[in-house]
Amino acid sequence: WRPDRRLQRLIDDADAHPKDPAKQSALLHELNKFSPEDVIKRIEQRSHAVDSKGVAEYLRALILTNAIADYLPDELSGRSATLPALLQELKQRVSGEDKPFSNPGISDKQPLHVVMVDPKATGRSTRFAQEIFSTILFTVAVGFMWVMGAAALQKYIGSLGGIGTSGVGSSSSYSAKELNKDITPEKNVKTFKDVKGCDDAKKELEEVVEYLRNPMKFTRLGGKLPKGILLTGAPGTGKTLLAKAIAGEAGVPFFYRAGSEFEEMFVGVGARRVRSLFQAAKKKAPCIVFIDEIDAVGSTRKQWEGHTKKTLHQLLVEMDGFEQNEGIIVMAATNLPDILDPALTRPGRFDRHIVVPSPDVRGRQDILELYLQDKPVGSDVNVNAIARSTPGFNGADLANLVNIAAIKAAVEGADKLTASQLEFAKDRIIMGTERKSMFISDESRKLTAYHESGHAIVALNTKGAHPIHKATILPRGSALGMVTQLPSQDETSISKKQLLARLDVCMGGRVAEELIFGEENVTTGARNDLHTATELAQYMVSNCGMSNAIGPVHVKERPSVDMQSRIDAERWADS
Repeated sequence: WRPDRRLQRLIDDADAHPKDPAKQSALLHELNKFSPEDVIKRIEQRSHAVDSKGVAEYLRALILTNAIADYLPDELSGRSATLPALLQELKQRVSGEDKPFSNPGISDKQPLHVVMVDPKATGRSTRFAQEIFSTILFTVAVGFMWVMGAAALQKYIGSLGGIGTSGVGSSSSYSAKELNKDITPEKNVKTFKDVKGCDDAKKELEEVVEYLRNPMKFTRLGGKLPKGILLTGAPGTGKTLLAKAIAGEAGVPFFYRAGSEFEEMFVGVGARRVRSLFQAAKKKAPCIVFIDEIDAVGSTRKQWEGHTKKTLHQLLVEMDGFEQNEGIIVMAATNLPDILDPALTRPGRFDRHIVVPSPDVRGRQDILELYLQDKPVGSDVNVNAIARSTPGFNGADLANLVNIAAIKAAVEGADKLTASQLEFAKDRIIMGTERKSMFISDESRKLTAYHESGHAIVALNTKGAHPIHKATILPRGSALGMVTQLPSQDETSISKKQLLARLDVCMGGRVAEELIFGEENVTTGARNDLHTATELAQYMVSNCGMSNAIGPVHVKERPSVDMQSRIDAERWADS
């Protein structure tokens, strides 16, 4: 820039008074007219005072020289914005806090210092530190897990009441549950009077009761009762109740455990509980040992179920370990007798199998009378009619029916159970819970009505079809409507005519939709009917030999390709 007297005088005056911000600002204002670069250099030397006017001149010089771009972010170089830091630094200088710039490398007055470090040495030291830290962390974690595991094991052992010290009456989980007539409340003692609907099974068990009452009656003639009695039958038929009734009739202690209670997370617990059960029984002989749902531990042994095998082995050993007339009767119940291990059901163990079937109409009437005897019943209740209208119901179902009716009567504030309340309970069990609050459009209601009418019309006009019990378009359960059929009497077998009638009734709803609304407007409402019909046709062809093309044979689960093709052809023909 071209020097003149005025500018030279301002320079001399500013250099003579470096702490006077007014003189510095006057020089910077004049200097910006000739050389903005010198303004930037003078400010960044940090040897002169600066006020707000000086900061303004400095920023003006940055803009004039385009040096302001050095303080803006750059995406290519990855540099972040430093303009806020610069403004903060200028603010500190104006306020008297004379600190260096926080953006080194922008000018030669503030160089960027670089320190060279050996990467190998740094990497080795870092890795060593990381390994030390990881080792310490792993040691602490293992120690914590060991302490927690030991505490949990000690707590578990403490809850058992002491291993090896468990016995009858102790709080140990190894101890057998005992039901003793002498200490059990009278209302909880069961006898044969409390068991209804399985008269044949009771007769078979009467000799067991007689043996427990008077064992010399059998031993004097050399008679031997079986060690084990296996009660089989569908759930809810009264197997457990029968076992308790035997103990109540004979007046002997009754030890019982569920099959699922033997096993636990620790290996060997199941076998120990079996030993504890039989040790307690031997001390109280004569007695009954009852294992409910024995299929949980007595199923066919598999190679990968080592803990279950140990429990089963111990059970087999215990049943072979006492004499025939020692006075201990082992009873068990299951609804899956086919999966039990053959070693368990052989003669000498559970060699007597007693089937507890679902009750017939007389049995259902006896059960209903038993459950209604302690309840106020209206004069309109016909127990025989209810028994005839509940084919297939077992004891548990009938108990549930009476309980639902009693709750319904209590809600309505009635003094007695009426026929309508029992009918409500029966429909709730058979058809499901009503959904009165569900919104259904008129179109959907109309379609459901025609669909259910199709089922009803086919059932009324097909030979072999069961009588209609009730038809409704009120949603129940997951269905928008239903037609319920009940046989007029108990069935022991089903004819081909009846099965074909079931197929016709299943397809009646879809046919009605097609006839009324057209083939294109058939809905998905018949999907469950189609599933039922297909399964029924498969059953008729593969299991019952009711196909002329396949013949009177029972086809295995995985037939050949040719046989499967023939079965499919017949199944589609039937359905």
